[in-house]
Amino acid sequence: MEGTQVAPSPSEPVACFPIPQVANVTAGTSPGRTLLQRVRALNGKPIYPWRRVPNYVRCTLFTAMGGFCFGFDTGSIGPITVMSQFEHQFFNDQKIDPMLQGLIVSSILLTASLASLLSGPLSNKISRIRTISLGAVVFAAGCAIACSAGSLAQLFVGRCIAGTGEGVYLSAITVYTIEIAPASARGRLGSALQVLITIGLATGYLVCYGTSQLTSSLSWRFPFGIQAIVSVVLGAGCPLLPHSPRWLHHVGRHDEARAAWERLGVAAADVEKTEQAAQREAAERGSFWTEMWKKGIRGRTFLGVFLSAMQQASGIDGVLYYAPVLFTQAGLSGTTSSFVASGVSGIIMVVVTFSCQFFTDTWGRRPSMIRGGYVIALSMLIIGALYASNATASPAGRWAVIVLIYVFVIGYTSTWAICVRIICSEIQPTRTRAAVSSLGQCANWVINWIIAFTTPLFLAKSSSGPYFLFGACSLVTTFVCVAYQPETRGASLEDSGLPMAMRLAVTRIGSSRRRADIKARHVAMNGTDES
Repeated sequence: MEGTQVAPSPSEPVACFPIPQVANVTAGTSPGRTLLQRVRALNGKPIYPWRRVPNYVRCTLFTAMGGFCFGFDTGSIGPITVMSQFEHQFFNDQKIDPMLQGLIVSSILLTASLASLLSGPLSNKISRIRTISLGAVVFAAGCAIACSAGSLAQLFVGRCIAGTGEGVYLSAITVYTIEIAPASARGRLGSALQVLITIGLATGYLVCYGTSQLTSSLSWRFPFGIQAIVSVVLGAGCPLLPHSPRWLHHVGRHDEARAAWERLGVAAADVEKTEQAAQREAAERGSFWTEMWKKGIRGRTFLGVFLSAMQQASGIDGVLYYAPVLFTQAGLSGTTSSFVASGVSGIIMVVVTFSCQFFTDTWGRRPSMIRGGYVIALSMLIIGALYASNATASPAGRWAVIVLIYVFVIGYTSTWAICVRIICSEIQPTRTRAAVSSLGQCANWVINWIIAFTTPLFLAKSSSGPYFLFGACSLVTTFVCVAYQPETRGASLEDSGLPMAMRLAVTRIGSSRRRADIKARHVAMNGTDES
């Protein structure tokens, strides 16, 4: 009867959900393809999970290849300088002099520190992605020259050119990543660069361990070749990425900025907040070199540059560049053992960084810096005390040093390595972000160069002195974070750059009058008492 529902027969299967009819299915059509069409009709989305990954994540991971090159060089150059094949090529089978070893390792950092000063202005002028691409091409050229080196002079020239490219692209990668990321995911995406750096470190150690078994010069040339290939891919691919929408707003290309947000797949709420802030900032645009020292911003500039510099004063690159030397000093005999221990430290860094990146937006920037600082400082100070007291004469003392080196690496990798670059970019408005990031990177590399050059000389004179120095610097940095570092977790870059500018100004502890003045100006500007 009409209107009466007919129950299905027991032999007929009951559908859990209705399957849409696909009309005009021609003979010979694959049943699998028809099923695929039906699933797409039901979901309205591609069935492949990777296609649902937002484009800003893909852009972040691609540009982070620059971090891989940086990490690979850091992890490989120290082992390269102690390879017997390298010593045969350049030193007639003699042991390398500590001063010359320091110069070879640190030469890339000297030019990188100078080039990084150009990165900010260049990034503001020609865009973030073109700056990354240019730096990657220069880095590839330098690595190719070093790879084909027949003399020590050519090796130095190649590393200096590579350092120029590295200085140009590395801070631009950080700025680009921070600017395209939504506030809710900025910590995780910002740590992607550090993840790739640690993967590069571990890969550099392990590749050198493998190539050290070769008898020809390919053993030390091969690592330089890998860096050249990866950086060529980075340089060729970057021009295909969307521009940073915040940079497009900064240069007045507002329509293109909205299209870039769409292409990146960022949520409409984040886009709307950015659009409003871009209009406010357009009226205040001036020279970024003078803007970064204006009242209300200069404190954040000092803080960002200080943290960038003291990140290296913790001694991390002394440990990474000279890991084989440090483990040999701690009692591991033989090149193979020290190389394996260095590779293990690299693998630990990868695992810790990859695991901790998921908690970056949960733990917060300030607690991570403070707690990590205590772990880093105490590890170095205890190692120094063990050497100074001659406790390393016993096997237990030597193993304690090895374990503490790993504790130091874990403490640094899980906190300072991830947070410092993010903090330096987060606390700056768009108009000064690239310039301050490049200035901070310059300070980072200057200290890095000093550490890389002096560590072998320092260790030759005193086994405990470097550790006491690194521990003391880390402790001072931790106290500064306790006193002055703000919490920027979860705030949009526009909040960090303008409405929160009053709260992010560096002030003395206990200065109630100054805090009251900051609060009053914030209320006058925003009409709300947001603390």
